[in-house]
Amino acid sequence: MEEQVVTVGLDGSPESLAAARWAAAEAERRELALRLLHAWVLLSPPTPDSPSADDQNYLAKRIVHDARMELSRHHPDLPIEEELVAQEAETALLDAAARSRMLVLGSRGMEPMASFFFGDISLYVVGRAERPVVLVRAGEPYEGRTSEVRERDVVVGLSLHGPQDNLLEFAYVTAFTRGVPLRAVHGRSLPVHAYVPWGVDPGIARDVAEEAQRELDEVLRPWRKKFPRVEVVDEVRLESPAQAVVRAAGGSGLLMIGRRKHRSALAPRLGPVVQSAVRAPVAPDWNVHGTPDSAAW
Repeated sequence: MEEQVVTVGLDGSPESLAAARWAAAEAERRELALRLLHAWVLLSPPTPDSPSADDQNYLAKRIVHDARMELSRHHPDLPIEEELVAQEAETALLDAAARSRMLVLGSRGMEPMASFFFGDISLYVVGRAERPVVLVRAGEPYEGRTSEVRERDVVVGLSLHGPQDNLLEFAYVTAFTRGVPLRAVHGRSLPVHAYVPWGVDPGIARDVAEEAQRELDEVLRPWRKKFPRVEVVDEVRLESPAQAVVRAAGGSGLLMIGRRKHRSALAPRLGPVVQSAVRAPVAPDWNVHGTPDSAAW
């Protein structure tokens, strides 16, 4: 059963603390509660007669407690819950995602061989979660209350194939609650016959761009009517979808990408666009959000 809560996974790293800060601000915007989750398979039942320093759960408790103390100072009116779970991280995070409005995880993996929060667990969770998952990059200073945080526009990458409603609803609501523009980006590769010895046939490129723009307008039309106060900038880029969304996301605050929840058994859990986004260099100061059953990427 979905609860009115944003859940963030904590492991004591700077990346997970950055995720907790982002999650607290987002929960406050959406008027939701915040849940701080730490999962460790070796957690044991509390023993009242043992001092905390000898308690093997001490570090786990300290991670959650310290995060709560910091967040409470900056968000005094935000309801914050603590949850320690004696499970494998993957299991605990997927269960938490199913019960939450969204799951937030810290991201540290930028190099090809680097990993994410809890190693590669973030990628595992992103590919299987029933609810939206946000990967937050560390690095920006924490400015405190939601009203004090410098906001930037949000970018949503659209495939124009398959259902888009989950992704677009989340994108529009996020832009609305932040009071920032929404940039809807669609990347489309040119067909082989568009390439000629001297470059690209301008007529074919124009036709492809116009067709893609018509399709993008059709997808966005009902959402423009539903959210008339959200400023929307739509953009068609004649390049691969992965290149289009990664380049468009530079300087934005949040990149939203659809992910197909029910992929075939032989296909990778995450499509090439999502893989490119989460493996992108750390320089762009944007975070990555994925919503299941939103697009064909």
